[in-house]
Amino acid sequence: MLHMLRGSIFRAKARLSESEYSMTSPQDSAGETAPIIIKKYANRRLYDTESSSYITLDHLSQMTRAGRDFKVIDARSGDDITHNVLTQIIVEEENRGTTLLPVSFLRQLISMYGDQMQSMVPHYLEASMEAFRRNQEQVRSTMLGVMAGGANPFEAIARQNMAMMKAAADMWTTGPKLDGDAGGGEKPADDVKELKAELQALQARIDRLAKD
Repeated sequence: MLHMLRGSIFRAKARLSESEYSMTSPQDSAGETAPIIIKKYANRRLYDTESSSYITLDHLSQMTRAGRDFKVIDARSGDDITHNVLTQIIVEEENRGTTLLPVSFLRQLISMYGDQMQSMVPHYLEASMEAFRRNQEQVRSTMLGVMAGGANPFEAIARQNMAMMKAAADMWTTGPKLDGDAGGGEKPADDVKELKAELQALQARIDRLAKD
């Protein structure tokens, strides 16, 4: 049951991504702006095809903060290397001294490469950052209130996230527990309820996009 629901959620997310892309694609929506094409040459120089000028990683960092969508391609092969360039920007930012990524997080992230849960990590991180962005003001006010009391505002969140990841890992490796298993009396029912709610929310978003 749980595996079937997870499969349905995965397919719903794929449909949602396709629907959202179709709404922003220049081929399907004349009012949307296509991503700016940035060409990277063999000498590592970056060429902005919109402004017809050479730019630096700092320019791309500023464009990202401003919400400008861009795509970096290899000028010779035509391959999409946006992921590599964005990773390079993060490395440059971290080397400047204002670190955003804790060492413990980097260790945990590295340890996930080659793990059975590797395919789930990108979706998990993307969903977490999207939720953080949507609730940024609320998180900021909550964080300030908790810090005023001398506590770490993210300890509870971190513990909850790690528990969720561990539960998912256990489910992936051992499968769901039956109602008669020790310690698993109510957990499967709770998981089914949560997964159904997530699936319904995804379907509602897909329906709204279809109506727009």
